[in-house]
Amino acid sequence: MLKSLILVLAFAAAQGPDLPADEEARAQMLMREVRCMVCAGESILDSAAPMARDMRVFVRERVATGETDDEVRQALVDRFGHEVLLRPPFSGGTLALWLAPVIFLLFGGMLLAGAMRRRA
Repeated sequence: MLKSLILVLAFAAAQGPDLPADEEARAQMLMREVRCMVCAGESILDSAAPMARDMRVFVRERVATGETDDEVRQALVDRFGHEVLLRPPFSGGTLALWLAPVIFLLFGGMLLAGAMRRRA
């Protein structure tokens, strides 16, 4: 019984501060925009990784202190780099993040076209 109570209290502490409904909704919207640094392409809201849990607590704490969405995003970028955002802003520093998928698609298309030409 005591172990169960300790686990429940530890889980509640790991979730971060309790937020009013409107702030919790705002925090969850931010969490949908943040990439789990452990999972491939998953937001921290959807991830069960311990690091994602810590990042959710971080976002809730920042929202609880009254920071704006942009300030929370910038704090995450300062800590993890632009790769932490599922949709990084377009700038010179993030150009590679935006162009990489296009380059890979073009390269894959060229490989496929070359393979099909050799078959014919």
